[in-house]
Formats: sequence, C-alpha cells, structure tokens
Amino acid sequence: MCRFIFPLALLTTILSRLHAADTATNGAADPGRKFTYVVVHGAWGGGWAFKDVERRLRADGHTVYRPTLTGQGEKVHLASLLTTNIDLNLHITDVENIIRWESLSNVVLVGHSYGGMVITGVADHVPERIKHLIYLDAIVPTDGENANQALGNPNRESTNAFIAPFWIRGTEPIPHDVPHPARTLSQPISLKNQEAARKIPTTYLLTVDPGRQPQQDMFFRAAERAKARGWTMRTMEADHNPQWSAPAALVAELERLP
Repeated sequence: MCRFIFPLALLTTILSRLHAADTATNGAADPGRKFTYVVVHGAWGGGWAFKDVERRLRADGHTVYRPTLTGQGEKVHLASLLTTNIDLNLHITDVENIIRWESLSNVVLVGHSYGGMVITGVADHVPERIKHLIYLDAIVPTDGENANQALGNPNRESTNAFIAPFWIRGTEPIPHDVPHPARTLSQPISLKNQEAARKIPTTYLLTVDPGRQPQQDMFFRAAERAKARGWTMRTMEADHNPQWSAPAALVAELERLP
C-alpha cells in the first residue's frame, strides 16, 4: 500500500492562505495590506490625542504620522508669536508639508472634526499623493465655505484671536486641549483642483453616541453632504472622540478600506 506524505510546509501555506481569504470575506482587516496613515486632529487638540491610535495601527504593521497643527498641542508656544496669523491655509500647509517633506505617497489621509477642513485643502493641493480620504465625524466643506458655515454656525464670531471652550480651564496637566485660532474657523476654503480631488476614494465615518439617533448628531449634516457626493458611508457607536472612548473599534474602522 502506497502512502502519500503531504509536505508540512506546503500544508501550512495552504491553510494560511485559506484563513486569509476567509478573513477578507468576513470584512476584517487583511493583515497583508499595510498603509501609510496621516491623521489630522480636530480643534483645540493636537497630534497627541491620537497617540494610542498610532500605537495600535503600528502594531498592525502600518506607518503613521499624526502632525500637530500650528498653535495647537506641543506647538501651542507658537500661538502667542503668530496670534491672528494662524489661519486655515497655514494648517493646510502644516499637513501638506509633512506629506511633501517625508516624500509620502499612497497616503490614507484622516481628518477628525475640524480636521475635515484641513484634509479637504490638502487633497486639493496634492491629490496625486492621496490613496484614500477618511472624514472622521468631520466637517465637509464646499468651495468658498468656512468651518462655521459648514457646521451651520455662520454667525459665530469671537472678539479674541482664539476660541477657548468651557472645558479649558488652564489648570489641566499636559497634554491637554488649548484655545483654537479663531481665523481657522472663519477663513473660507479655496479649492482649485476639485475634479482631481473628488476622484480620490473617500469614506465618511459618523460617530453616534450610544442611545442616540444619527439625526441627532452634530455632524449628521456633514454626513448627509458626504452621502450626496457618493462617498462610502459608515457609522460607529462612540462619542465625538473615539480615539479616546473606542480606540480599538476606531482602528478597525480605519483599516477597513475598500
């Protein structure tokens, strides 16, 4: 009687590939797909807010950049030097320069909250460098619109150069939120390359607080605008800051690229 001995190495390879195919079929992240993420924080924050998200993404083999916008986070010392000169265009340049100076390409560009204004401008400037855009509970502006208008707050003004919400008391331990430059919210975005930018695959991820309906979310209007543009739409149960309240779930969503 002849015995057929199946090579162990070949068997292991076949089983590994079958497992990978089954994982992909079930919608989980493909461990073979590695991306370069550039994550842009929201107003009052800083790159520090996404430190845990970076750690988790890097553990899965991805490359991650989390730039801090001028006047925010560890760059807060620049706020007193530049005062009213910090505007939306400067913040767009902050992120664009990371991409250019680090020679990045095929970037998954993520914008959280106000960061949606910034990544919209970056995609308009360097669409050829962007693989995918992800708007994380973020503003979706149209050409000539500022952040206040896009959020439905066209009359919100500040007599100061910075806007400090109630939760900033000035006594918090570092790292902490800091006052946000007012001009970044009132300066209209200027888009010159919309045709190329709108060819970039884009996902809108709406975070909805437990027990609430999506229509009650502050960013539901932005999500509806994204839907009208034909973007991929997803919803996750979390508050507005899933990088703190649900980092594992957020990372799973960030890795779910088409």
